Amino acid sequence: MVQLSSMTKFYLLAITFSTSVLFSQKKDSATLISEVRIDAYKKPTSFITSTKSVSVVSQDLLNLNTPERLLESINQNAGSRMEERSPGSYRISVRGSSLRSPFGVRNVKVYLDDFILSDASGNTYFNVISPELINRIEIYKGPESGDFGAVTGGTLLLKTRNAENTSANLSTGSFGTFNQSIDFSKQLGKHFVQIFENYYQTDSYREQSAVKRKQIFLKDEFQYAGNAQLKAMVLLSDLEYQTPGGLTFEQMQNDRTQARQGTATIPGASQQNAGIRNKMILGGLANDWNITPKLSHFMLVQGSYVDFENPFITNFENRFESNFALRTHLNYQQNWQKVSAELRLGFEGGINDIFIKNFDNNKGIEGDPQNFDQLKSYSGFYFVSQKLNFNEKLFTDISLSLNSNSYEWEKIFPASENGKTKFKDQLLPNFGLTYLIGKGFSVRGKIGKGNSAPTNEEIRSSNQEFTLNLVPEYGWNKEIGLRKQFGNVLFAEANYFDFRMKDAIVRRQNERGQEFFVNSGETLQQGVEILLESKNFDLKNDFFNNFKFRFSGSFYDFKFKNYKQGENDFSGNDLTGVPKTTINSLLNFTFFNKLSVDYSHFHTSKMPLNDANTVLSDSNLIGNIQFRYPVEFEKTRLNLFVQIQNLYNTEYVLGFDINAFGNRFYNPAAKRNFLLGVKVEF
Repeated sequence: MVQLSSMTKFYLLAITFSTSVLFSQKKDSATLISEVRIDAYKKPTSFITSTKSVSVVSQDLLNLNTPERLLESINQNAGSRMEERSPGSYRISVRGSSLRSPFGVRNVKVYLDDFILSDASGNTYFNVISPELINRIEIYKGPESGDFGAVTGGTLLLKTRNAENTSANLSTGSFGTFNQSIDFSKQLGKHFVQIFENYYQTDSYREQSAVKRKQIFLKDEFQYAGNAQLKAMVLLSDLEYQTPGGLTFEQMQNDRTQARQGTATIPGASQQNAGIRNKMILGGLANDWNITPKLSHFMLVQGSYVDFENPFITNFENRFESNFALRTHLNYQQNWQKVSAELRLGFEGGINDIFIKNFDNNKGIEGDPQNFDQLKSYSGFYFVSQKLNFNEKLFTDISLSLNSNSYEWEKIFPASENGKTKFKDQLLPNFGLTYLIGKGFSVRGKIGKGNSAPTNEEIRSSNQEFTLNLVPEYGWNKEIGLRKQFGNVLFAEANYFDFRMKDAIVRRQNERGQEFFVNSGETLQQGVEILLESKNFDLKNDFFNNFKFRFSGSFYDFKFKNYKQGENDFSGNDLTGVPKTTINSLLNFTFFNKLSVDYSHFHTSKMPLNDANTVLSDSNLIGNIQFRYPVEFEKTRLNLFVQIQNLYNTEYVLGFDINAFGNRFYNPAAKRNFLLGVKVEF
């Protein structure tokens, strides 16, 4: 049982009181939360009638982030969790899917507007994206193979700005943090153009954890005909961050700010200048063509190049990645008197080609060569999906995809060997149904199959060996959900899911800290997710003007099934790295018609840090607060803000190294820290 402090008890009491106040007030006329529209990758629908398990990260939630990460806004949604092992090193889990992610994003598909941020193997360099570029996020939980491809975790749709804006952002804070960005978006004749630039740096809380990121984003949406639009996009990112490494519990208690120390046989993180240097360019073209009022066609082509360096404690790795992707689909819509239908038929595929070079690491400088390898991954899926709307009461979303994954590998130095592997093609169905019981009240059900092949970094991980016996993980997901609008004041949602996964991919570490991956048998993942959100309520008071609140929570029971490791039988153990309970909240206040206050909390329960469940993390409650104040001039608006992160100065860990060799599980997060800045809108 988590012991709550007197401040927390007071906070919860305030929430209860505020809720009762809201229900005693008259309705306002703002748009109902249940009527929010989601894009669902060009299958728009209202939130209340969607068959999918989806969370929407609005601009209000995005305001919670510090300049370097999207962590606070993503973690305010039940079922999605962003972790920070060290600044710049992030991973995202959807319903526990970080089980196989030592860093980065795997088993979660990520799109940026119409374009595909994930490579063909399923790996995503999420940390190259500046949070200030993102205007909205849609998070789809569970398998969505009929539309988004073969993953068992979920899908993120990142949306950039779609309205005119000219602004500049400047902020500074603790640990030498500095952030600057410029955003220009404007309609120029038939072109909607966006130019975004960002520079960010920080020394960070721990030794060997400094970060620098430079980014430029260019977008042009050209309406070259009344029924056709061409979109072009270029993203250039230069990211460099140091990696301090994991600590034992005793080391963390002794000095939370230290980097991983050396031993008699292995040097430490600072000595080896451990870190990541990632230069990436992504560009693409997408064309929307409304052939007739009922028939349309979409086509996307894109390519990217990645220059990736990783001076690690035991080696210096260079990766040179070339990526190509294509997506195309036909859409047909038909409306009758009380029935409307939409049919989509399409294909998405990609190629990921990597040349990997490993050298000795001489204190951050390449030494003698160790291994040179080539790895090329191929993935693709054909899909058909159908949406039906019966009399604005019954909504169905049925899809089927045929998914294919394969790879070719070659050892170049010091040995010479090659081969290829093709995984069994998977036919993945998804069926969703929503029934609108009354205005603002719906019930939904969904069943679908997901499949997730090993990524390039799991097939050829940091132990420099090809793990050729890895196979895709797969499973069936079943869920039910309720969405209810109470008057025009409160929106509530509850979901229950049951996901059975086979051949789950999990991470291991050897004695040198190098990782490798194995299939772990079966998992049983069951859980409840809830959301409670109020309207922005006008209190009609000159002092205390507006108030709204938001609660979300996930309550999970994730277990290993039929899982043996050598002579150890871990069947029935809790799934590694997944907390049973997370509860998040956000209070928004407005005073004097000017001063906005965002007061947020994140509670995470204990979680097992190894498969044997012999080491558990501590539970924690983290509070953040932000003050925003606008200053108006004739043609300019200054938005001043101050953020206090980790308000209660809690000692906690924001990202663990699960199953770490030598019990080096811990990556301590910063204690109380500050950020202040200004956003200028012209």
